[in-house]
Formats: sequence, structure tokens, C-alpha cells
Amino acid sequence: MKRAGQDWVGRSSGGPITQPINGFGGSRSDARWVLAMLVGLAALLAARIAALSINGTDLFFDEAQYWSWSLVPDLGYYSKPPMIAWLIRGSTEVCGVSEFCIRLPSPILHTLTALAVFALARRLYDTVTGVLSALVFATLPGVSLSAGIISTDVPLLLGWALALFAFVALRDTRSWWPALLLGVALGFGLNAKYAMIWFALCAAVYLVATPADRRLVRDVRLWFAVAVALALIAPNLWWNLEHKFATFAHTADNAKWDGALLNPLKALEFFGAQFGVFGPVLFAALGVITWRAWREGIPAADRLLLAFSLPVVIVITLQALVSRAHANWAAVSYVAATVLVTATMLRNLDLRWLRGSMALHVALMMVLIGATAYAGRFALPSGVDPFARTLGWRAMADATRATLDAARRQGKPFNSVLTDDRAVTAELLYYMREEATPVYAWRGGPGRPKDHYELSRSFTRNAGEPVLLVGVGDPKENILARFASVRLIESRKVRAGAGKPRVVTFHALEGYREK
Repeated sequence: MKRAGQDWVGRSSGGPITQPINGFGGSRSDARWVLAMLVGLAALLAARIAALSINGTDLFFDEAQYWSWSLVPDLGYYSKPPMIAWLIRGSTEVCGVSEFCIRLPSPILHTLTALAVFALARRLYDTVTGVLSALVFATLPGVSLSAGIISTDVPLLLGWALALFAFVALRDTRSWWPALLLGVALGFGLNAKYAMIWFALCAAVYLVATPADRRLVRDVRLWFAVAVALALIAPNLWWNLEHKFATFAHTADNAKWDGALLNPLKALEFFGAQFGVFGPVLFAALGVITWRAWREGIPAADRLLLAFSLPVVIVITLQALVSRAHANWAAVSYVAATVLVTATMLRNLDLRWLRGSMALHVALMMVLIGATAYAGRFALPSGVDPFARTLGWRAMADATRATLDAARRQGKPFNSVLTDDRAVTAELLYYMREEATPVYAWRGGPGRPKDHYELSRSFTRNAGEPVLLVGVGDPKENILARFASVRLIESRKVRAGAGKPRVVTFHALEGYREK
């Protein structure tokens, strides 16, 4: 039960929790709590790996693109730093090139991130808080969704969690190991996704709000960590320098600041999506904790966690207001927010909200596992297949391969395949990976490339003819106008799940001419 006069978000000071925990077995030894956590995380990992093995979706085009990057290990790529490609290359070298193997690093890295969350929460509070924080994080809706795909957020979250743990240890000790770990974690995170730079903003907010810890700015260990991080990201910066800062330009393009500067509905859409990413109970609790912190103040440990969660949510919400923002752009906030909300709820000695939230999240995870297993075999009441964007790509590649084979049998083989869309290029490269005919991307103009394939495999006059143009929907007229001979081979409806089919067109092109 709650203490008299205490809200469900708690107002008492931080520190170890020594009283029995309602609904979680009372007082247990630290070893038993840790064992329970390890069993829970192992069960979640096993369930997610099993789910990958029965996942019925094709690779999403971002996943297919990352796989194609992994074929040519490099220090950088057009839209992202190199970590995602390195991870996929490591996994496929050991496991193979199936969708399962490409996605396999995700559940493994999320499990490691949960262990880092445990270490962070135990250092700030106690073992019980660490155990429950790890399990809460591992069952977040956003983590359950992310564990079924391969994305740059997966290594980013691990780097963020390790960096935050190291930052806390740097604050609390005089040892050098936290500085080395902080530098490596920051460098790892930056090589996963540039969103790791938000860590510097959050650290600045914390130091401004906590005068007692501003001494860290004068601590040589902090600057050693910064130097290590810069050394680790330097090769990627050099790659960008050699490629006209392609990744930075893409990041700027992604922000889309060239449109209308006030989009309140986009801001509301992003903010509302956070209830789905973090969970409705947890995100509501974070809001209440923020309100209490502004009105009454909070303990030092809570203040640090709030500083490493709230600023990113605010900044990305403002980004959505002036342009747009995807729901996952604030994902790093929920490492600290998980520990903050869990510790606050534990402090109340009433875990109904926390227990109910975890039960809801586990149920959502099981629904998601079942839905992906049956992907393509059901539609929503509106008639839309929720997995349509991840279905039909293998079928499109099969149709393309059949068209190439038919031309060979007729003695008029195509010497190259041309696409006009990054998604089609990525999917054909993956699902036609055994096909000898090269796949090229159309580059629309003399300006800088718009995606990785325009940068690395753009169509030129040296590509072999005749050319098979493959596209979704009607082809772009500016492509057809560049060839003397254009012949429609087929317009085919390709099943993309239980909803509306995808229309794929095939054209034979010859006589390429420069402008």
C-alpha cells in the first residue's frame, strides 16, 4: 500500500529500497533477484529468436539496403555510419544470408542493452531496481518491435546505455575505467547512428541543473573519453569528407526543414506515438514525474535520469512541430526513462501500475510474434494488411528473375537491370543475389546523389544493353525519354499480403543517349 500522502509517482528521496516489494516476492537476496532477471531475459531472448525463425515478412527495404552495404565493408555509407553493416556482415558470415540471420543481432543486442540498464539502475539505486528496470526495458513495446527487425537503433541503444552507466561511474569514482568505457560506448553509438550526439546535449543539461557535478567539466577523464570517442568516429568522418559529406547531407534532408514551419498535427502525432513506443502507463508516468520535478524537485539520481530522457523528447517534438519526426527518433530517451519510472514506482511500495504495464507489454509482444508469423494471411477490418510494406518483395524479385530467364530462352538476354527507386533496388539486390545480371539505379540529375545506390551503382552508358527497367507503378517519363527504344513487356500485380497488390512494370530499353 502507499504511504500516507504519497502519490503513485512518489515523492520520497532516492536510495536503496530495503522494504518488501509488494507483488514481487518480498525480500530476497540480491543473487536470487539477479538469477530471476537472467532467467527472464533468457526466456525473452529465446522467444524472440524463435519468433525470427517463423517470421513471415520479407526484409523491409531498409533492412535489404543494410545487407547490401555489408557486402562491401566500409567506413561509412550514404545515409548511416557503418556499424549496422558491420553487425550484419558478422552475423551472415557465421549464420548465413537468410532473413533470420540478418535480423539475428537485434534480439541479442537488445538483451545486452537490458543488462546495461540493470547495471545503470543498480549503481544509481539497488539490485531490485536494476533487475526490474532491465525486465521493464526488455519488454517495452518499441523494443519488442525492434527485436524483430534489423535497424540502426539496436546498436545505438546499447551504446547509449553503456555510455550512461559509464557517465554515472565517472561521476562517482576516481577510476579511469569509466572514462575508457564512456569513450568506447560513445564511439560505438556514433558509428551506429549520429543520434548518439544527443548524449552531449543531455550531459550538458544535467551539469547545468546540478552545480555539484560541474567539476566533471574540469575532469581530464571526461576529455579523455571525448578523445576516445572522436578517435573511433574519425574514420567515418574521413569517409564523409571523401564523399562530400553524404551522410550529413542525408541527415539534413531527413529533417525536411524546407516545407511549412508549423505542423502541430505532426507534433501531436509524434507525441502520441510515444505512448506506443514506451508504453501508455510508463509514458504517462514519465509525464507526471516531469511535472512533480518542475514543481517540487526530485532526488539527485532521478534528476540525472530525467536529464538524459526529457530533453530528447522535447527536441524531437519541436522537430515534428516544424517539419516531421518518426516515432523512433526519441528512442534513446527510454533507457534513462525506464530506470526513472521503475525506481519511482518502486519507491511507492505499490507495484500495481508497474506489474500491469509489464503484463500489457508481454501480451503485446506475444500478439506481435503471432502477427508476424501469420503476416500476409490477414488484413485489418479496413482491408489494409498491416505488414504490406514488408511483403511482396520476394515475389517481385521472382517475377523479375522469370522475365530475365524468358529473355535468355528467346536468345535475347538482358545485360542489365535498371530501377528508379531505392526500395526496389535494395530488394532486388537481396532477393536476386544469385542472379548474374547486374542491377543499377537511375540517377535523376547532375546534383548530388539522393541515396546510396545513386552514389555506388548509378546507371551509366557503360551498362550493358538491352536494359530491363523494373519499377513499382508507372515508370518515370524522364527515364523512358533517355532511350531510343522502349517496349512494355508486362504490368503485373504482385501480391503484397492480404491487402492491395503491388503493381510491378517491366520495360525493355535500348539506345541510351546522353542529354
